[in-house]
Amino acid sequence: MTIKKIYQTGVPVKVWTEDLDKKAEEQLRNISSLPFIHSHVAVMPDAHLGIGCTIGSVIPTLAAIIPSAVGVDIGCGMMAAKTNLHAKDLPDNLSKLRHSIEKTIPLGPGMCHQKDVELGKLLNPFISRAEIDAFLKDDAEERFQVKAKKWRQQLGSLGGGNHFIEICLDETDRLWVMLHSGSRGIGNKIGMAFIERAKKDMRTHHINLPDKNLAYLSEGTQNFKDYVQAVGWAQEYASMNRRFMMTLIFGQLEHYFPHIRVEESAINCHHNYVERENHYGEEVWVTRKGAIRARENDWGIIPGSMGTRSYIVKGKGNAESFHSCSHGAGRCMSRKQAFHKFNMQDLENQTKGVEMSRRKAIIDEIPSAYKNIDDVMSNQKDLVEVVHTLKQIVNIKGD
Repeated sequence: MTIKKIYQTGVPVKVWTEDLDKKAEEQLRNISSLPFIHSHVAVMPDAHLGIGCTIGSVIPTLAAIIPSAVGVDIGCGMMAAKTNLHAKDLPDNLSKLRHSIEKTIPLGPGMCHQKDVELGKLLNPFISRAEIDAFLKDDAEERFQVKAKKWRQQLGSLGGGNHFIEICLDETDRLWVMLHSGSRGIGNKIGMAFIERAKKDMRTHHINLPDKNLAYLSEGTQNFKDYVQAVGWAQEYASMNRRFMMTLIFGQLEHYFPHIRVEESAINCHHNYVERENHYGEEVWVTRKGAIRARENDWGIIPGSMGTRSYIVKGKGNAESFHSCSHGAGRCMSRKQAFHKFNMQDLENQTKGVEMSRRKAIIDEIPSAYKNIDDVMSNQKDLVEVVHTLKQIVNIKGD
C-alpha cells in the first residue's frame, strides 16, 4: 500500500503522493465536501492544482457530474504503437522524418487540415477514411448548441500546450510511436458550454458551493442528459483524433521504412473523461481528471516530460484508486513560472539527444516544470506494473 496521506472534510481523500501543495489540498477538501461524492476521492501521484478540481484526481459521484472536473479538453489522452523497427534501422539524422510529420499533422491551437486527407493504401491503418466520413456526417454544432466551425478539419490534428508526438525507443531499442491529444476546439466549446449551464443551475436553485467551478449537473435533468450525450461524443472524437494522427504518422514512416509494421495492439486511453462504472457495489459516475483507468491488466501510457522517460504499464486493479493511475509526471510549476525561470539554453540542456524544434514558445514545457517521473512511478507501484520504459528520440509539439 503506498497511500501517503488520508485527510477528511467530507468523504475521505486518499492521496498517493506527499508532493501536494496547500492550494490543491484545499481544492480536494472542497470536492470531498460535496454531498454526492461516493465513498472517497482518490488522488494520483502526479496531482497538482487545477481550476476548481485538482488535476490527477479520481472523483466518483452519485446522480451528478461536475463538468469542470472533466474539463474542456474532453477525452484528452494518449496513444502508443510498438513497431518491428529497432534503433539500428534508423538513420543518424532524424530531422527529415520530423519535418515530414510536422508537414502532415496540423500543429498548434486552432490549426486544421486545409483539405480532405487521402489515406491511400497504407500498410498500418488505425482508422479508415469510411469511418472518418461516417463520423463527420454528424451535425455536432447544432446537436450540442456550440459554434466550432473547424471541428471536421481538426480531426487528425495535434493542438498545442502539452500535446505532443514522439518517436521513442524502449529498453530493447525497439521503436515506438506515441502521441498525446484530445477533442480539439469542439471539445473545448462543449466543455465551456456545459460548465456555464451547471453554474446557471446553481444560481437558479440557490445552491452555494465552496468553489463556483464545482457547479454540477443533476441526473434526471435535461442538462444532465444533454451533457452525457455531448461528453460521450467528444470522448469518441478524441479517440478518433488520435487514431487518425497515428495513421498519418505511419504513412510517413512507411515512406522512409517500407517494411515497418505495428506489433501488438496499439494502446489508446483517455485521461480527462467521465464514464459509468461499478465501484464498491454501486453504479457511479467516475470522473478521471488527469488519470487513466488501470483495471487489472488494462494497458496504459504514462508519459514523463519531453526530456525524460515514459512508461507503458499494466493496471493492477487497485480498488481504492477506483482502478486508476497517474496520467503523466504532473506539473510542479505553472506555465508562467516556467517562462520566467528558464531560457533557451536551459531547454537545450534538458532535451539533449532529442530531435526537436527548440523555440521560446515551448519553454513552459521544459522538463524541470514537471515532477520527477521516477518519484511518480515509485508512488504508484500498487496501481500499475511497468511493462516497457520508453525514451524519446524525436519530439514534435505545437506552440
